[in-house]
Amino acid sequence: MDARGRSNNDPSSRPRSKSMRKTVDRLGSAQSFGADLLCAIFALLDHSDLVRCSAVCKSWCKIICTSTLIEDLYYRKNPYAKYDKSLPQASISMLKDLALEQHSLSFLSGSTEIQQWNGHSSRVNLCRMKRGVILTGGEDKLLRLWSAESYKCLNEYSLSGLDPLVDYDFDENKIVGMTGSQVCIWRRNGGKSIFRSHESTLIRGLCMGYIDPEAAIGCEDGRARIFDMYSGSCTRIIRIHSAPVTCIALTEDQLILCGSTSGHVAITDISSGERLGFLKASTSPTGMKTLFVNTSSHRVYAGSTSGHAHCWDLRTLRLLWETRASPNVIYSVRHLASDSSELAVGGLDGVLRILNQNTGEVLSSFVADSGQINSTTNLGVVEAIEGRALAEDTNIDSIPRYRRPPITCLAVGMKKIVTTHRGKYIRMWKFSK
Repeated sequence: MDARGRSNNDPSSRPRSKSMRKTVDRLGSAQSFGADLLCAIFALLDHSDLVRCSAVCKSWCKIICTSTLIEDLYYRKNPYAKYDKSLPQASISMLKDLALEQHSLSFLSGSTEIQQWNGHSSRVNLCRMKRGVILTGGEDKLLRLWSAESYKCLNEYSLSGLDPLVDYDFDENKIVGMTGSQVCIWRRNGGKSIFRSHESTLIRGLCMGYIDPEAAIGCEDGRARIFDMYSGSCTRIIRIHSAPVTCIALTEDQLILCGSTSGHVAITDISSGERLGFLKASTSPTGMKTLFVNTSSHRVYAGSTSGHAHCWDLRTLRLLWETRASPNVIYSVRHLASDSSELAVGGLDGVLRILNQNTGEVLSSFVADSGQINSTTNLGVVEAIEGRALAEDTNIDSIPRYRRPPITCLAVGMKKIVTTHRGKYIRMWKFSK
């Protein structure tokens, strides 16, 4: 077994022979395929996969958009549209809408399949998922990048010599991580750290938000420290709260949102440091644990220590809804990028809940139908278990704790959610209509 959890007998773990490399070179990459061949391949895909392929590169997007692929697929899904001249012509945007509709419906199907695997040698509390890959971090001082389809480890990044990881994020090129006292950057295509901040820069960092080229660190002293990822320097220190900053989010238009133990969210302009306003809950003040911003709908979602989920309009600072989604603390709220329908919520009670983004109504709730993964299972070995939807009147306390370990973090993909649970293992919940 190698460091990525692959068997030494696994062909994928062996180096390629010269003859194999020559064969690959002769066949060429997918980029070298002709338009007709690519069209034939794309015709085998469903709408979700076709949307993903259109985002791979400009040439693929052009082939998909200029062929009849979208039209054929759209009319297969909506036969009546062929005869309704008032409907707009099928387009990639309509295909995306169809994919999002299927994504939303999958959470209401009442069933889920769970794939779980031991991803670290010690407890893992954090996960992120983007563009088909999952990044997890554990107390073993390793970050591991996984395929969201095969669950194979693609790369790992060492935190050797650093304090335990507190928070992190990543994009196509790099990983930005934060310990309690330092900010670090790793290249995605290599495991070597390319930047570490001076330890004296941070005063116990508690949370991090990242939008290239800046990372904002929320600290115990109530301040946010802004780092430029290219110069590696702390460019600004902004006083946000009188209490510790417990959760943080950035927006593309240079706003920083910070929640705290005081129970409200402060909005500040990063460039000027000017306080623009507060997002306040209607319930008695409780600490904010997690924040997430939907940039397409201009809404802010938060989870609190009291189990409430909150939603505000970022433009008017008005509270839109507030729901007691859980009897205990909520650790994570997330939704699929560009989706304005469903919100995934997880916390201490271990129930995965799906909320309506517009009303806060709990649409569905899920738990695993079996216990935790065997601690002796080898790293990277995937086990399948069934998930179960809970009835609205289910008494959560009647469900054994081993079937609902705390959800410490979650990330949402197309018809799937990845979660971590204070254990060595990672879970992928897959939903289908």
